[in-house]
Amino acid sequence: MRKTSTLVIYEMANNHMGDVDHAKRMIDRYADISCLYGDVFDFAWKFQFRDLETFIHKDYVGKDDHKYVKRFSETRLSAEQFQELKEYAENRNFLTMCTGFDEPSVDLIESMGFDILKVASCSFTDWPLLNRIANSDKPIILSTAGSTFDDIDRVVSFLEHREKSFSLMHCVGEYPTKHSNLQLNQITALKNRYPSIEVGYSTHESPTEVRAIQLAIAKGATIVEKHVALETSEYKPNAYSVTPEQMADWLASAYAAIEMCGETEFRLEASEKELSDLRQFKRGVFLKRDISQGESISPDDVYCAWPNEDGQLLASDLSKYNEFVSTGNLSADSALHSDGLEINNTRGKVWDIVQEVKEFLNSSNVIFPKHADLEISHHYGLENFKDTGISMITVVNREYCKKLIIVLANQTHPEQYHLKKEETFVVLHGKLELKLSKLNHVPNSWDEIETTTHSMTAGDIITIEPEVRHEFFSEEGCILEEVSSTHYVDDSYYTDPAIAENKNRKTFVSYWN
Repeated sequence: MRKTSTLVIYEMANNHMGDVDHAKRMIDRYADISCLYGDVFDFAWKFQFRDLETFIHKDYVGKDDHKYVKRFSETRLSAEQFQELKEYAENRNFLTMCTGFDEPSVDLIESMGFDILKVASCSFTDWPLLNRIANSDKPIILSTAGSTFDDIDRVVSFLEHREKSFSLMHCVGEYPTKHSNLQLNQITALKNRYPSIEVGYSTHESPTEVRAIQLAIAKGATIVEKHVALETSEYKPNAYSVTPEQMADWLASAYAAIEMCGETEFRLEASEKELSDLRQFKRGVFLKRDISQGESISPDDVYCAWPNEDGQLLASDLSKYNEFVSTGNLSADSALHSDGLEINNTRGKVWDIVQEVKEFLNSSNVIFPKHADLEISHHYGLENFKDTGISMITVVNREYCKKLIIVLANQTHPEQYHLKKEETFVVLHGKLELKLSKLNHVPNSWDEIETTTHSMTAGDIITIEPEVRHEFFSEEGCILEEVSSTHYVDDSYYTDPAIAENKNRKTFVSYWN
């Protein structure tokens, strides 16, 4: 039904003055304005229906001393005249809407084929009327002026349980509305309270006010409604209805707000000028020492300073996921340029591991702390992690230590031992093949005296004493609870010296879950 993200509603109300020709002239004038913004907004004309025979109590029929009884009676249009105006608006490329203030009017709205049903603020908790509207298949827009959150909660629940398509409008039922009473933050409040529901703004402020609509759009209103009129020698607008000229200013302000606010669904790419302007103030990367061809460059080998050179690495390039190897000989204090490096970005590999670990944890139903860092051990490099490695979550490390160890399917943890730490493995999920080698410690040498293997399933427990070498493997994947004495970073010894030489065998990921 809608082409754009923002719907502008022209509220005719009774400003047709009971004059079909006057109403058509209104539609024409506002159509001329609207065509200037047809790529930015969708436009709808909204009418109001009251079945006066049943809407007005019989004792008040024909009374001139009641302001609105008199106005509704004097500006009355027949169903045929409304049908004529609806078709006229459609021929000028408008969507059509109608507010029904009673059940017979809703019947008429449906029979005429209006695009949208509107519920006025005064009818927001009119439960007999809402029950009738809920039986319609039309999308519904409801204004909320004067309603409490409790009222809105009940109506939202009522419509959601009936699987209705509907939107809410922040509205203030004060005609005209003073600045201090606009309460535009209520748009934010409605969006926060009902995040799945589209929220708009129905306005009654002074016709010359154009700032409120900008603020409403900035706060996320995607439906906006304005009372409109056409001034003639015979018909004068009321205090809250705009003229076509005022509406042109109002739309221009709304359009400017949309331009200034920009995108909400995705992050826009920076322009070349923006990137260039920002780059000139960024720190560049320089070498602390001479670097030989083929040498890896670590964070300890560089420093950052300003200004930078064209093509130079910047401080923002020093991510833990970037690995640098020099393709030539480089001098101390020289700028580090990308064209003199092999750069390996590991972030994609790490992200893939994180996703696999998350999926395995979630499928296991093992409870784990949501805010702890994830430690990824890749003993022979990230490219070999699927074969050799584990992931760990440290729950606590004091005089006692508790970790969760995640072994993915067909993953091996290589042989290691500890001199200080005693640890107990508890299998929480899956199966584990554990190999233990008990050693007789002699100064400067190790003599193996016993090797045992253990096939462990969920619920199995085993304690590994200090100086006992251990390695493990899982064919289907396994999650272990490790309960131990305090863990020390310098207390893990691998029997393969190549692992000890790999100083970058661990990656820590925060905010991974």
